[in-house]
Amino acid sequence: MLFGAGLALAQNPLITNQYSADPSARVFNGEVYVYPSHDILATPGHGRVGWFCMQDYHVFSSPNLTDWTDHGVIISQTTVPWADSTAYSMWAPDCIERNGKYYLYFPATSKSTPTTRGGFRVGVAIADKPYGPFVPQPEPINGVRGIDPNVFIDKDGQAYLYWAQGNIYVAKLKDNMTELASESKLIGNLPSKGLKEGPYLFERKGVYYLTFPHVANKTERLEYVMSNNPMGPFKDGGVMMDESSSGCWTNHQSIIEFKNQWLLFYHNDDLSPNFDKARSIRADSLFFNEDGTIRKVIPTLRGVGITRADKEIQVDRYSDISKDGASVDFIDTAQRMKGWKTILSQNHAWVRYNAVDFSVATLKRVGINAESDKGSMVEIRLDRTDGPLVTKVKIAKSTDWQLAKSTMMKGCSGKHDIYVILSGPNAAAIDWVRFY
Repeated sequence: MLFGAGLALAQNPLITNQYSADPSARVFNGEVYVYPSHDILATPGHGRVGWFCMQDYHVFSSPNLTDWTDHGVIISQTTVPWADSTAYSMWAPDCIERNGKYYLYFPATSKSTPTTRGGFRVGVAIADKPYGPFVPQPEPINGVRGIDPNVFIDKDGQAYLYWAQGNIYVAKLKDNMTELASESKLIGNLPSKGLKEGPYLFERKGVYYLTFPHVANKTERLEYVMSNNPMGPFKDGGVMMDESSSGCWTNHQSIIEFKNQWLLFYHNDDLSPNFDKARSIRADSLFFNEDGTIRKVIPTLRGVGITRADKEIQVDRYSDISKDGASVDFIDTAQRMKGWKTILSQNHAWVRYNAVDFSVATLKRVGINAESDKGSMVEIRLDRTDGPLVTKVKIAKSTDWQLAKSTMMKGCSGKHDIYVILSGPNAAAIDWVRFY
């Protein structure tokens, strides 16, 4: 599944035309905006080869969690007056709105001068719209050294800044959102051992949840603590996402409520499984127990959002898959940003893709972008492996990708899961499915 630079149609990972990490998600004007860091691959003289390398920030927006628009670069290391323009250390940002202004908080390595030392500082850039243009302030926030800023505005209007520097700290912000209004405070009652970073605080039903990545063993898992005050004291909540099964060393989270559903945004190394410094952002639904604790989130490929039936449905981002004869692989391992394909290699092997909206148009035909070196037949059914048969699509013998079409045998309306099922012994590789 290959996406253009301006508009991405995505499940997990959300963005596939570039690497992205550390997603800070916000709801502005009825849409979701995500402010991630932007991983690039370092080269000699441009960052530290084999390490994290980030020179700018993009912002992405979506009205529906499925269609994502890239608004382009909003600031870079060369446009921040106080930042070292050669450091490639534009790490995890955050953004918040106040009184019609949008405040982007970001860490960067500051310039060294005869009277000031460098190191990570936190700056602010201000805009009139959530996608910019953002104007970086001439100096970083005085009194803050560290990374991973997060901002929270409480119901009484008081703003708080959280950040990491070995431990996690918090301070109140002045109304101008660019200066501290209190001394910084170390957040206590966090794990004493292992790296802690990436604070993100949100409130639900009077409970303040401080979430953070923590290296309890070898890689980061997502944990949280709870309080009745945004500055604590906090009590342990537990683990809300285990360490990545792929072995990605880092994770970084944000949590929002959108259209009555809580969502966890995080990252993994989907597009770069052999180099976990080139990451990709994801989202999955998050749920609470009756006592207010967070149910552990299990990462999925399907992610969130409803997919229009008349768009390309990337069935490799499946909701479920048959135990035997079905797998997913890159379309081109040399160009992983071309995305993935579903391989059905055994009769009756299947893949399920949930939440497809058939009410968007009158649909009469089905197209499958596929290849099969011996030729094959694929069925599409609704809601179950033995559910209503929508169509059978014959895939001609070919070693190249081809669009195979068929007339729908059954009209569809409403929202359904679709099953794509191999019918016969000959294997097929499927890129996407679309209804016309």
